[in-house]
Amino acid sequence: QVQLVESGGGLVQPGGSLKLSCAASGSTSSIHTMAWDRQAPGEQREFLAAITSDPITIDDNTDYADSVKGRFTISRDNAKNTVYLQMDSLKPEDTAVYYCRASDWGGRNYWGQGTQVTVSS
Repeated sequence: QVQLVESGGGLVQPGGSLKLSCAASGSTSSIHTMAWDRQAPGEQREFLAAITSDPITIDDNTDYADSVKGRFTISRDNAKNTVYLQMDSLKPEDTAVYYCRASDWGGRNYWGQGTQVTVSS
């Protein structure tokens, strides 16, 4: 089992920045991919960004949804079992609940409780 706790959400003006954090605990050695998704009211949950550690090179491979590419950056600190989402140039349409997701080698996905991000003037 993996437990995830997000933090860092809040209210920000358009054009501003926020940095979300997600701390993982439990069977963290089984995780191969960490990701961020979001869900706006009345909308389906959508993928934003993912980071996967290559088991051979130990390099991090990242992937982004087109809607956030160039504005959002995903990173991880393996020593702290924490993944981050740096969000810049925020727009009102980025308003949503942001969820951290972990995927393990057994094909299981885990989500945190979510953190609200509101972009408004």
